[in-house]
Amino acid sequence: MRFRIILNTVDAAQAIGDAGGTMKDVKARTVFVPPRRNRGVVSRCIVESGLRPTAQREVVYGVLLDKLDHPTADEVFLHAKREKPDISMATVYNCLDALVKHHLVKQVHLDRAATRYCPNMHEHAHFQCETCGGISDFEGASKPRQSGFKVPQGFKVTHSEVSMRGVCSDCAEQKKVEKTK
Repeated sequence: MRFRIILNTVDAAQAIGDAGGTMKDVKARTVFVPPRRNRGVVSRCIVESGLRPTAQREVVYGVLLDKLDHPTADEVFLHAKREKPDISMATVYNCLDALVKHHLVKQVHLDRAATRYCPNMHEHAHFQCETCGGISDFEGASKPRQSGFKVPQGFKVTHSEVSMRGVCSDCAEQKKVEKTK
């Protein structure tokens, strides 16, 4: 984490200058400076999708690009709040809705849990670990015809989502270690 100290230079000059003041009279505040991500790329992606690039959309989309663990709206809000303290939950929901409508992120629905968001727009499936709850992307076809599903004649699939459940490699390895003890 980085912090920047901002001094009020007019007051500082007065406090230290002719009035005979000391540095303890100088008013300063500490501001959190978030890590820099390439704002130009985020902005360009938003513009290319047809959206107006607002500071809020850039922060929310940036969080999704940084957090590849398929965060929920609440998790996006908590991370966005670190970068933009004045952002509201309603704004996060509105930004997520706009990003989904403009095909920058996908909604991921797993069981009855909260909706998650995925910035990977390529064809893929999702794997949820039953032990740790982690979600991973699996490469492969998620379209019915490419995956081997036989869609009856006359039906038109507009959306498909493939999700799998099991145990991730980390948890499987941990279980192996625990069994050998």
